[in-house]
Amino acid sequence: MYFYKHMGLWVRVGILLLIALPTILPATYAQNTTKKTSTEEPLDTLKVYTIGEVVVTASRHRFNVESPMPAQILSGAELQKLNSFSVADAIRYFSGVQLKDYGGIGGIKTINVRSLGSAHTAVFYDGMSVGNAQNGQVDLGRYSLDNIEAIELYNGHKSSIFQPARGFFSSNTLFLRSKTPYFSEGKNFHIKTTFKTGSFGLVNPSVLYQQKLTSKLALSASSEWVKAHGRYEYRYRKDGGYDTTAVRQNGDITALRTELTLHAKVGEAGRATLKAYSYDSERGLPGAIVANRFSHTQRQWDRNLFVHGSLHKSFLKNHDLLANIKFSRDYSRYLDPDYKTDKGALDNKYYQNELYASLVNQVSIYEWWNISLATDFSMNTLDANLYRFPYPTRYSYLGALSSQIKWERLDIQASILGGYIDEQVKYYQQGDSRKVFCPVVAASVQPFNTKHFRIRAFYKESFRMPTFNDLYYTFVGNSSLRPEYTTQYNMGATWIHNESTGLLRSVSMQADVYYNRVKDKIVAMPSSNLFRWTMMNIGEVEVKGLEANTNLGFRLPAKVFLDLGLSYTNQKAIDITQGGTTYGHKIPYTPIHSGTLTASAQWNSLQLNYSFIYTGERYSQKANIPVNYVQPWYTHDMALAWEGKVLRLPVRAGIEVNNLMNQYYDVVLNFPMPGRSSRFNLSINF
Repeated sequence: MYFYKHMGLWVRVGILLLIALPTILPATYAQNTTKKTSTEEPLDTLKVYTIGEVVVTASRHRFNVESPMPAQILSGAELQKLNSFSVADAIRYFSGVQLKDYGGIGGIKTINVRSLGSAHTAVFYDGMSVGNAQNGQVDLGRYSLDNIEAIELYNGHKSSIFQPARGFFSSNTLFLRSKTPYFSEGKNFHIKTTFKTGSFGLVNPSVLYQQKLTSKLALSASSEWVKAHGRYEYRYRKDGGYDTTAVRQNGDITALRTELTLHAKVGEAGRATLKAYSYDSERGLPGAIVANRFSHTQRQWDRNLFVHGSLHKSFLKNHDLLANIKFSRDYSRYLDPDYKTDKGALDNKYYQNELYASLVNQVSIYEWWNISLATDFSMNTLDANLYRFPYPTRYSYLGALSSQIKWERLDIQASILGGYIDEQVKYYQQGDSRKVFCPVVAASVQPFNTKHFRIRAFYKESFRMPTFNDLYYTFVGNSSLRPEYTTQYNMGATWIHNESTGLLRSVSMQADVYYNRVKDKIVAMPSSNLFRWTMMNIGEVEVKGLEANTNLGFRLPAKVFLDLGLSYTNQKAIDITQGGTTYGHKIPYTPIHSGTLTASAQWNSLQLNYSFIYTGERYSQKANIPVNYVQPWYTHDMALAWEGKVLRLPVRAGIEVNNLMNQYYDVVLNFPMPGRSSRFNLSINF
């Protein structure tokens, strides 16, 4: 790309702009700057409030109106209105998102945003990035909504320069925030118990316990157990042959998640957290339905453990510091009784360790001008019980120098990202080490007097190394893979209007047009089962798209509140590799049209929720030929919930029916999804 050929010029221009811009423009906007004041409150609780971002609520979705980066946010009661079992189910309602779902409770679920691929979306849990040794992707199905307070999706990166460097380097970021302890006056503990059951033999109890230790210290503990046999009926058709109904086999799962978090208030405005997280699961891999094979015997075990600490404090005037440290260990075992070796059945075990440290310093030069420097270091290792395994180690050094100029009607952010990835192996062939520099420029402007309408735009270049899974895993490894380089352009607007009287109480609209270009795109394609993938570079990819979100809030007679939400995505992601046999073809699993419709009606303590999801036609392989064609699919979901008190205890009970019309469909070809299913849930607060 042009930037990499003229890197030195771009760096000099970027630094010059960062220095000169504040001296050129303050006279134009200084009169709009208002001094912020704050009042001291006795912190009798440990609830954390986000500083420096203005988020306006409208109907179901929340939009960060001033953000130069497109943002979609679901939180609190909004999440309860969705028929969602996990984070993966909830993010289906975001525009521009394709969820790869391999079916059922235990099926792996990964996110693909704007057709850039799952590896270009970084997942952060309570401000700390999370990864997974399996396929270099994060299975979002393991994150239950019972302990999630908010889900935030950003195209580009989060609209704050005060964040770890790793957050800047991803093309998209998904932030998951767990529930922070909050104690009402006179109460020093809170307990929430939840029980879910339903189709697929689901048994899912969970408990959340929060304890106030002192006025500045609180403890939060959460645990959840999931067990399901995973069997469900599906329809199998063969062109020119038969049409039958079969039962999905080997889709069971048993999983236990445990979290323990210590929250502390440090000084007047600082805060610190220490979190330990554990996830242990065993599941069957149901496999693809091909060649009249309806059952598979492969098994997979996952154990994930991490401990991380975070400190946010200001030691000097006009200075903020954010420090993070994390250690994680992931274990994955894959057993295939049908694949025989000289030692018996194939039984592969993988161990991945990560040590991660991050330091962010932000200085306020003027009230309207902040500069930050974020530096990250991580060391990743991968071991396996395989013959001739390379035992790789990766050292990553990332840095981000950022500047933000924020007046009342204009917000400009610019960053220079630099990274060095040192790739080493103990034996055999290793991937190449890389150096990279990337620019990011973003702006948000209020063109009219109203604060509820903003126009935004951003330009960003990003870089992704092939993961250990891409390079070295059994049946997957390809040490010759080239990294991906991504260029993003985006322009959009957000408008929100609220009324205190009348039938229509709130209207919100958000729309963005975007253009992405990916060089040496890496595609992970499933083969006969979920663990074996084929990794390949497919050259260059061009993505053009439009996203639109509309939300309406109504106050009807008889105290009925109605929320309506509509999201639509139109995009075309094509292979533009010169001389390639699939030039001009759509890349796999990227529909042109997709959208969602949600509706929620509330009357007193009753709530009725409805959702509709549509995904258009797409292809399962690079070649857009009839044999690779995947039909469109859509589902209707409904839920009825009651919330009130029983024996003076807050209680919420609900019943959900998913895929109401019992449609048979595949999200991923030959991995059939469930038909109609139901789920009952009950939660009690103490």
